[in-house]
Amino acid sequence: MSEKLQKVLARVGLGSRRHMEEAIIQGRVSVNGKIAEIGQRIEATDELRVDGRRVDFALEEETRRRVIIYYKPEGEICSRQDPEGRPTVFDNLPNLRGERWVMVGRLDINSSGLLLFTNDGELANRLMHPSNEVEREYAVRVMGEVTPTARQALLDGVTLDDGPAKFESFTEVGGEGINRWYQVVVKEGRNREVRRLFESQGLRVSRLLRIRYGTVSLPRQLHTGRWIELDKDEIDGITALVKLKPRVGTGLYGLAKRRAEKMQENPLPARRGGFLRQQKRDVPEKRGHHE
Repeated sequence: MSEKLQKVLARVGLGSRRHMEEAIIQGRVSVNGKIAEIGQRIEATDELRVDGRRVDFALEEETRRRVIIYYKPEGEICSRQDPEGRPTVFDNLPNLRGERWVMVGRLDINSSGLLLFTNDGELANRLMHPSNEVEREYAVRVMGEVTPTARQALLDGVTLDDGPAKFESFTEVGGEGINRWYQVVVKEGRNREVRRLFESQGLRVSRLLRIRYGTVSLPRQLHTGRWIELDKDEIDGITALVKLKPRVGTGLYGLAKRRAEKMQENPLPARRGGFLRQQKRDVPEKRGHHE
């Protein structure tokens, strides 16, 4: 049993299939000590390296496709490691043996809500690629009045620093005084896109919560700093959205499935928010006085 090299590299989360093809052409990929070629097939027993670093992998037929929802609190950064020692979204994820979680999109440090992670890099890349127009829905608290003119401008489209942008839908959901809540939908994941759209109309976002990505919504029973794994039907729904074939080995099974069912019945409490946990880390330990 074998599989195309660039497909394996994309699935383990090293980049899109096209980027992996470029890496192969540049001679950065080797199989069993020899420089790899485009279209080359590899087997489970082969040694794979990129830029000299060994890459652990399994063939597609041997890998169970998994996707989890993580409820990101404010104060956590979307990175595996942070040189400043701040909490990251990867700190609370379950361990994977011989694989790694690939993050689908990002949220800035001051935003919260739904983040998807998968062990299928190809799925992650397709969900993020602008050409697939996967919807992202947000609940947004805005300071200032959104006039009918501003609302229409945001729906028709405005020009930002990195090109045209707009909301696909814009719904007011409540609030008091100058703080009003809205639900908005975009089809791209550009940096701070939602915030910048409101800023183009002289409005400031004071809270931003992602509540949906494609066909997956933030579960009511999930609390901040916690995760829940999707079942086969949910995963097949989001893979169909980006035209990926369903896989027999998909979603929850065995102990993991029973644990997810138990979590739905008795949700775990919210973890301390990122800023609060960081403050706790920064407080020096009390030491006795020596005279």
